[in-house]
Amino acid sequence: MLLLLLLLPPLLLLLLLLLLPPLALLRQPQDASLSWLAGLQHCMAGGALSWAAAWQQRRLEQSTLHAGQSQQQALTWCLREAQRPLGPLQGTTGRVYDVFGATDTSTFRNHLPLIKASQAQEEESGGQLLPPTSTQCYGEASLQATLLGLAALSKAFPEVLTPGGIACVTPTSPWPRALPWPWRILDKVVSTPGAKHPGALLLEALRSPGLRALEAGTATELLDVFSGLEANGEELAEAMAAGNPGSPLPSRAAELREALDLGPRGLALRLWPKLQVVVTLDAGGQTEAVAALEALWCHGLAFFSPAYAASGGVVGLNLWPEQAHGRYLLPPGAPFIELLPVKEGAQEEAASTVLLAEAQKGEEYELVLTNHAGLARCRLGDVVQVVGAYNQCPVVRFVRRLGQALNVRGEDIQEDVFAEALGRAVGQWPGAKLLDHSCVESSILDSSQGSAPHYEVFVALRGLRNLSEENRDKLDHCLQEVSPHYKSLRFRGSVGPARVHLVGRGAFRELRAALAACPSSRFPPEMPRVLRHRHLAEGLQRRVLS
Repeated sequence: MLLLLLLLPPLLLLLLLLLLPPLALLRQPQDASLSWLAGLQHCMAGGALSWAAAWQQRRLEQSTLHAGQSQQQALTWCLREAQRPLGPLQGTTGRVYDVFGATDTSTFRNHLPLIKASQAQEEESGGQLLPPTSTQCYGEASLQATLLGLAALSKAFPEVLTPGGIACVTPTSPWPRALPWPWRILDKVVSTPGAKHPGALLLEALRSPGLRALEAGTATELLDVFSGLEANGEELAEAMAAGNPGSPLPSRAAELREALDLGPRGLALRLWPKLQVVVTLDAGGQTEAVAALEALWCHGLAFFSPAYAASGGVVGLNLWPEQAHGRYLLPPGAPFIELLPVKEGAQEEAASTVLLAEAQKGEEYELVLTNHAGLARCRLGDVVQVVGAYNQCPVVRFVRRLGQALNVRGEDIQEDVFAEALGRAVGQWPGAKLLDHSCVESSILDSSQGSAPHYEVFVALRGLRNLSEENRDKLDHCLQEVSPHYKSLRFRGSVGPARVHLVGRGAFRELRAALAACPSSRFPPEMPRVLRHRHLAEGLQRRVLS
């Protein structure tokens, strides 16, 4: 009886919410007059969000307090849900479940081998071991990430979820999952976009000066939006000025022109003075885009990623919007997560995975994911470092991707090491801001021409239109500083100096479009820092300015 009394108010709240007409007023500009019914509906939506988030928080607390038991339950669910084994595991899944029943985690790990699934392998084979998802993820973790992320965002920035406070400027949403019935009305608060052109979404956002939060699928997509805004600003201003007579849009067009005339730094806050936070979904290769946005267009704004997602589902939950850099709790539910220790110089064959409760603070691990679709113990290639704990589960930060290393003579320069060297070099180029980069080993482009193998580096910059030879040489010097092995190879002449090329505006946007067109394209979209295919590298080569 007591439980019924506790559940009755939320149930009545949701029932009333469903009876209200689905008014599309939650995303109208804040200066629009809301009817009492729309205002009531907004309050009800907020109440439903709070109730659902509190319920998910209790579930998270319980599961993380008993991480081992929760992971066992997640594994059992994956085994039961696996209908048709895929790829090299054909027939294996049935044997595991039939012989061992509700298999324990030790038996499962001993019976099934680890399988690599790098992005380069997926592009080359045209398929994936983990099936691709759509622009939304599925499973308990994805719903949990959306509900808890929204609640955390609302707590950190209380006015963000006011009517008309959020606009998404990309066709994809940063929220891992659209909210299901009976909270479907909250989609309007989340501002989940439909299949709309980015230009139309940006125009809608520009018409709403009272925005408190700006959403984009990923940081690289948002970088493309702001680059397009600068390139097509006059067209957008004319589109707004052509509004109905007497509307505020012509004056808004003048504000857009004035904001653009003052340059990129702080542009977002000039366009939307009440803006507080930018919401994007974390994925590989986004660090440079976030840094460029923070330094220029979105200067002065907080950034928040509600989750870390991979092609197999949501891997990590972000419960800390106030943190400057993403920290993610690895939940113990489905998909089933293992951690493979990353030891420099260690043999891969000798390594064995650990479960979440066994992770050690300060150590680096490669993520291993198992979901019910293929039941493959799939090595994602994503390396994380444990920075804390939440009950019995680790809290991690993303470090690098193993498939993005440069290796022409066994030097094995990892993604984060190269990024550090490039950052140092760009810091020595007067006035330059790095927007994007990608590397190619010279053998891919056949550019050695009898010389030693080397790196071809393509960069997109802001504030610098030409690269001198002195500036180009600085990258090679910085690479030698961060990698003693590379320095030794350069001294012996086994590796030639890195060659740096400045590409024109839109070159990396075209690269991402080419990647998205691949049959094996992943969601969330990752930005490759090392290209393995000649046609992709040649696309950047054709856009070289200097």
